[in-house]
Amino acid sequence: MSIADVSARTGLTRDTLRWYESEGLIPPVPRTSAGVRRYDDATIRMIELLVRLRRTGMPVAHMRDFVTMVQQGARTHGRRMRLLQDHREEIESRIRELIDDLAAVDDKIGHYRRLIDAGLDCGEIPVSDPDVRTEQRRTT
Repeated sequence: MSIADVSARTGLTRDTLRWYESEGLIPPVPRTSAGVRRYDDATIRMIELLVRLRRTGMPVAHMRDFVTMVQQGARTHGRRMRLLQDHREEIESRIRELIDDLAAVDDKIGHYRRLIDAGLDCGEIPVSDPDVRTEQRRTT
């Protein structure tokens, strides 16, 4: 698969794919006689995993450690699993924080909905300006 195809499939820019290669996150990509990179299935699968790891907040240094362990073979399965388990715990912690943050946003939305429905200002003072009331109705 060409770099353009891999870029379209993974959402990474061509420059990022080249950077992954230069940083050793993926092995050197074979090239055609015309110098065009040709990504094999195993490399594409690794890129897709790296995209997920990065998107979920794994530092590049840990991604590099993971790739190095993959290259070292089966003897690193336990260490890879521990690295991924630690990362999973970080993701779960972030999810809990996001759920709490979402609840706070929902509470604030509910607060404003109640004010609008009751025709009140933030200080529980009735809104007397008809333009404000019209604008409130339009945005709900």
